[in-house]
Amino acid sequence: MHTYQIVVLVPYVAALVLAAIPGYRTGAIVNVLASAITFAAGLWLIGDERTVGPYAIVDEFNIVFIAINTLVGFTTSIFSASYIGHEIETGRLPPRFVRFYHAMFQAMMGSMNVALAANNIGLIWVGLELATLITVVMVGLYRTPQSIEAAWKYFILASVGISLAFFGTILIYLAGQPALGEGVPAMTWSLLQGVAAKMDPAILDLAFIFLLIGYGTKIGLAPLHAWLPDAHAEGPTPISAVLSGLLLNVALYALLRFKMLIAGQPTALNPGPVMIVMGLVSLIFAAFMLYQRRDIKRLFAYSSIEHMGLMVFAFGMGGPLANFAGLLHMAMHSLTKSGIFFAVGHIAQAKGTQRIAEITGLSETHPRLAVAFALAVLAISGMPPFGVFASEFLILTTTFAREPWLALLPAFGLLVGFGALLMRLQGTILGVPTGPAHRVDASSVPMVLHLALVLAAGVFLPAVLVAWFQRAAELLG
Repeated sequence: MHTYQIVVLVPYVAALVLAAIPGYRTGAIVNVLASAITFAAGLWLIGDERTVGPYAIVDEFNIVFIAINTLVGFTTSIFSASYIGHEIETGRLPPRFVRFYHAMFQAMMGSMNVALAANNIGLIWVGLELATLITVVMVGLYRTPQSIEAAWKYFILASVGISLAFFGTILIYLAGQPALGEGVPAMTWSLLQGVAAKMDPAILDLAFIFLLIGYGTKIGLAPLHAWLPDAHAEGPTPISAVLSGLLLNVALYALLRFKMLIAGQPTALNPGPVMIVMGLVSLIFAAFMLYQRRDIKRLFAYSSIEHMGLMVFAFGMGGPLANFAGLLHMAMHSLTKSGIFFAVGHIAQAKGTQRIAEITGLSETHPRLAVAFALAVLAISGMPPFGVFASEFLILTTTFAREPWLALLPAFGLLVGFGALLMRLQGTILGVPTGPAHRVDASSVPMVLHLALVLAAGVFLPAVLVAWFQRAAELLG
């Protein structure tokens, strides 16, 4: 059995086991253990041999995504254990839903790993859309009118994205048929990439537009982002962490796989300028929207839109350095944003609300949470010496070297977003304490681990890690 099969199969087997475990504590332990095994397999995959088959591929590009996916899945399962336990104790989450929650968590992780390891363009679509539909159900877990409305909104918009991405996938299959024939070969990504120059450019152009809109909906690019703030605000916070830290990445991964394919046909549409425009629109739009948010989870949902826009912009610029910077920013954002949601989840439980106006004076009421939250917000704002600063600096300097005037736009968006986050941070940390201050049994391990990794990446990137990201960036072209 190849290591990638463990990464895919363990979560699904764990989901079946967890569906039969009624107790919360036992279920939480099994959930963490299954995530730990998957993470260990993901780490082992880094040094394992590369493989290319009709249905699975392991190369330098997707190993980056798989490693991050399994790491954040593991730390989120640890955070989830204490978070969901508090939700049960306070009566917000009925105990009968816990078995469903744990099983769906593992099924969601397995589905994302399927999409990341797939060499079949149809299987990429199936894995990503299955993960999306599972998160739709998870968003409505609390069964409140607001959560159900958010889940339905997510489902409707996700269905549009599913349909458009599916149609784009069919067009790619049709474009590959003349060179590869009917059946599995014309759906195998590695084979399609080898014959990309022989594919009809008109079909590829049309396919990429559908794929960009379809998968762009999952990435949360403006104006396709409407589902994302509601899903973050109403769903359980561990799901918010997975949505921002992982699922958006998986959708971006799928889009980049197709971008590599389109780039193999010299006369086809250049995806770069389209991605640059959509990335900049998302970044600047989300940066201004941060000032109007009243819910703390919605605030960081728009922050995710901002940073996904920056990544799409970087990959649209293309080239080894811009791609390297985009991959680094993807890793740093995943770790930092999931860490922020770990802190936000416990803060909302401690204050009994998600309204920013009612979350004040954390430095007095919950000093440890305040420190973790402040560091995470400063990190995602791009302050040195955290890794987000390094990736943003690389993106801006690379753009400035090639298109000086264009670099002003992402720099402007990032400055606007920084001002909004700094304004919110000041009130929540230093304001006068208001409302109740509940005691929360918060596990600090996931938050501390994520912040330590982001800080370490900002101070020093090991040569092995740099070489790994460089090889992945070269594959992107």
